[in-house]
Amino acid sequence: MIDQVAAHYSGSGGLADAIAESLRSGGKDLNELKTADLATVDEFHIRGRNATLELAEQMMLSGDTRVLDIGSGLGGPARTLAEAYGCHVTGLDLTQAFCDAAEVLSDWVNLGKRVAFQQGDATELPFADNQFDAAMTIHVAMNIPAKDKMYEQARRVVKPGGIFALYDVLQGEGGDVLFPVPWAREPSISHLATLDEMESLLADAGFKVLDVHDSTQESQSWFEARTARMAESGSPPVTSQVLFGSDFREMARNQVRNLTERRIRTVSYICEA
Repeated sequence: MIDQVAAHYSGSGGLADAIAESLRSGGKDLNELKTADLATVDEFHIRGRNATLELAEQMMLSGDTRVLDIGSGLGGPARTLAEAYGCHVTGLDLTQAFCDAAEVLSDWVNLGKRVAFQQGDATELPFADNQFDAAMTIHVAMNIPAKDKMYEQARRVVKPGGIFALYDVLQGEGGDVLFPVPWAREPSISHLATLDEMESLLADAGFKVLDVHDSTQESQSWFEARTARMAESGSPPVTSQVLFGSDFREMARNQVRNLTERRIRTVSYICEA
């Protein structure tokens, strides 16, 4: 299962090179890049950078905060937190190609000293107990069947009183998910929890849920606005197609349909350890 998930996200390799070429083709100077220039590819969760900042607002971050980003991907959310709050973020991802690219992208925007990335399994975190002041995970648990272990591990490494912030795609009431989608080309690596299951999973892991926000309608509106914007001005210089290849357009269409038909929901949780 782990190998299947890693293979799904690994693509053809050379991610940083592919992103660099796309940026140059779009007229960007790699020596003058800002984090916002990368947001269309390195924050490829629904509602992108804005969703990351909304989550961060409730995480009680400062320059002294040490944060763990579980399932850090290309490092976009980690860099956003480091830039906005001056905190240090450690990113952990199952896919080595993502970790390698995340290091390169961080250097491009001069944030390499505030973020670090390593390969690892979210259900067996390679960190000491109570090592982090806060942790987050964004659009990750959809690929993890053992969510109980993932959340128990998060609780173990977050200090008592620290914040664990989650933003994920959940199973909706509208029926089975239509595939392919960005997190899975077929059902074997897709494991969506329901709202009721999430409440139990987090409580059983030892978290107190402070806030729950269902952003499904906001996500639908975001997709509609994005589609209209692209129809008017074209695609941005670099998109998630560089990660997923020719399947990406079908994945994107299915994601919108799944959301519109409430086959999926987007929900965030703010929890206290």
